[in-house]
Amino acid sequence: MGEKRYDLVTFGEAMIRLSPPDHMRFEQTNVVYMSVGGAELNVAVNAAHLGLKTAWVSRLVDNWTGRYILNKGRERGVEMIIYWSEFDGVGRERNGFYHVELGAGPRASTVTYDRAYSAISNVKPGEIDWRSILSEAKWFHTTGITPALSKSTAEVTLEALRTACELGVKTSYDLNYRSKLWSPEEAREVTEKLMPYVKVLFGNEEDFEKCLGLKAEGTTESYDALDPESYKEVARKVMEIYPNVELVGTTLRVAKTALLNDWRALLYDGERFYLSRVYENLEIVDRVGGGDSFAAGVIYCLLTGKPMEETIEFAAAYSALAHTFPYDFNWATLDEVERAMKGLTARIRR
Repeated sequence: MGEKRYDLVTFGEAMIRLSPPDHMRFEQTNVVYMSVGGAELNVAVNAAHLGLKTAWVSRLVDNWTGRYILNKGRERGVEMIIYWSEFDGVGRERNGFYHVELGAGPRASTVTYDRAYSAISNVKPGEIDWRSILSEAKWFHTTGITPALSKSTAEVTLEALRTACELGVKTSYDLNYRSKLWSPEEAREVTEKLMPYVKVLFGNEEDFEKCLGLKAEGTTESYDALDPESYKEVARKVMEIYPNVELVGTTLRVAKTALLNDWRALLYDGERFYLSRVYENLEIVDRVGGGDSFAAGVIYCLLTGKPMEETIEFAAAYSALAHTFPYDFNWATLDEVERAMKGLTARIRR
């Protein structure tokens, strides 16, 4: 097959993220911090940080927000494959924003979106040259957020996954259900069309229930605790229904408070379950992007030939460390991941 230009290509939306400091609400602050976030870009950035050659495909309006997103991806070593839309001066098409208020104690963190009429929601089938891009890739990744944006993004997501399979490119899909974007009925109708082209599937207990109609026993209404044994049955059912799926992965979170969680991860390869160590009382700086770090960790390990026993521990450690950095991207080093995997002390190093 020859040398590929990209280890990983991802496709989706990125937005400008605004956050007030010090666990404030927007209505009480005079200062906001600006960054970039978006599930698929997060995965591309994190995988690049681990050493993979990555690219992110999207559609952006050519204004300051689009260039800001472009530059932040480039800064982290991602090749940004952008289909540009001209800014019309009045915002009939735009790049999205989202707002994060970080909670504390019993007050949960909250996310609100301002993404209507975003450029990517208007992407059309045939607009992106998937055959050219994916012929240069080893792995293609996207999430359930992208097809939820519009009917056309759902069509283009299907187009990309189908092309990747035709070209022999490994595919992964994170269900990533977002209730503010679509209903469980809409999510399930679209997801079932995409699933035949997915090789590696990520999702938590809510994602599997809302997107595939598969409920893990013991789930709470707020999805704040889960017995790994219950999730195992869901993973088995996925592979029974979709025999093309080779690997199912999830992160398991027990939210004790907004800033204190227990965290672990699980993988199922159709024959054996791999369960990571538990990161008890994980102190949360920012929980956004934890699942994206888990996906990036799994992709990195599988592309670099690591065994499953190491893959689950690496991806769990990498995603646990993601919680210790503000904003969406994971700044953890390989050395820090290895130390976390070994359970080494967090005592200051000097």
